[in-house]
Amino acid sequence: MSPFAQATLQALLLCSDEKVVRVLRRVLTDLEIGVEHCTHLDLAIQKLTRQRFEAVIVDCTTPVIAAKILKGIKSAPANNRAIAVAIINDHEGLKRAFELGTHFVLMKPIELDRTKASFRSVRALMKRERRRHARIPVELSVKIHLERAGRTLHVHTADLSENGMAIKTRVQLPPSFSLQFELPGSSTDIQCRGEIAWEGRPLQGIRFRDVPEHASAQLKSWIARQLVSDADDPPVNCRLTDLSLSACYLETESPFPVRTRLQIAMRVGDLELQAEGLVRVMHPGSGMGVQFTRTSEEESKKVENFIHALVSNEGSFPEVEVKPDSIDNTPEAFSEGRAGGDKDDPLLSLFHLGAELPADDFHAELHKQRGASQEVPA
Repeated sequence: MSPFAQATLQALLLCSDEKVVRVLRRVLTDLEIGVEHCTHLDLAIQKLTRQRFEAVIVDCTTPVIAAKILKGIKSAPANNRAIAVAIINDHEGLKRAFELGTHFVLMKPIELDRTKASFRSVRALMKRERRRHARIPVELSVKIHLERAGRTLHVHTADLSENGMAIKTRVQLPPSFSLQFELPGSSTDIQCRGEIAWEGRPLQGIRFRDVPEHASAQLKSWIARQLVSDADDPPVNCRLTDLSLSACYLETESPFPVRTRLQIAMRVGDLELQAEGLVRVMHPGSGMGVQFTRTSEEESKKVENFIHALVSNEGSFPEVEVKPDSIDNTPEAFSEGRAGGDKDDPLLSLFHLGAELPADDFHAELHKQRGASQEVPA
């Protein structure tokens, strides 16, 4: 077993409904997720401040209590990246739950099969977020290039993660700089920008910025090899219903939350399309609207070729598999510069303008668009 093997995923459950608790215990046990059950707010808050959880599940029957625990997640340093799951009574509670920062919702009555389907995506994201922020103790040589000072510092790391590293130095670093290091056991040279995330002499935390795509993939792969017991879950299977050059809509019982960055694989016949996307719209238990984030001319051409292949194979449906990469909570995630895409794309425009529509109204608009376009068989 790897020295960096991870403990069982842990969830905190705040709920006093015995029927709901019984179903959730069975689902979480089947998915190998440990559960700490609380029936009182004070105990739940206490656990949030003292233990680490990958998910926090809250019964929103009492809105005031739900608000306190969901807001408490964000203020608890050990759990501010936990996946928040809200249990709601009806569709009226849906908007309120998402406004409080919920990632997933479960609608009462809680049914075993539907809940397990939803939690497959919850679990995949729990594992992905834990791996993304896992810090591997390792000593590496790092070159830090201080452009304004015209010199290069040679330092060593204390740990490494997908997002950054802790380095050993007492030198006061500028807010931004470039850095370079080599992954152990490989010839991969990682070059990117860095910025100070925290200071605690003699250690300083560095956050990576502008990591090239190939280097990011190598870094993720290296981290994954150190966490062999924490392998990603199988991809979520989806049904493609709508596709444009800039976006797609995927039907699935287990949609990922808004702001989730996804790796998407689509296949029809012998043609395969690999794409990266950002969830713009999410309808619980129904589907999600995804905007493509790689929008170069070459990437757009690949999507265009895939659309032509679908049209040529009328009546066939592509295989679609989706894996989560991360939840992007940065303010820039939905900015025009970061998100990209064709502003004249009807499907993408619907994601922008119809995100707040009830699911039935949104799907009605999707149906209208399909009537006006024959790009993808519905």
